[in-house]
Amino acid sequence: MRFFLSLAMASAMLVAACAKQPENIAAVEIGQNEYRGYSCKQLSDTKLAQAQNLENLSAAQKSAASGDAVGVFLLGLPVSSMSGNDKETAIAVAKGHIQSIEREQARKNCK
Repeated sequence: MRFFLSLAMASAMLVAACAKQPENIAAVEIGQNEYRGYSCKQLSDTKLAQAQNLENLSAAQKSAASGDAVGVFLLGLPVSSMSGNDKETAIAVAKGHIQSIEREQARKNCK
């Protein structure tokens, strides 16, 4: 019984260490003044660049999450996360920038 409990706890810890899917990563708060001086055109261009960055990071994160799932299944280790392929922080920051830009666009009534 103790063995199975230990095995279950170890499995739970390994799964928790796996890379998250990009859609499950929350945005971090970016300061309200970050984009205050930007024109609507600059906001639009910056949002496009951030969205492209987020798309690239999300693709890498999906790969890391898949690699972790395979690694945990075959080796019992989240290999992608352990090798630095987890992009969770960068995705959270990119999402935060996009939200901040969208708030500033709304404040300025940008089209």
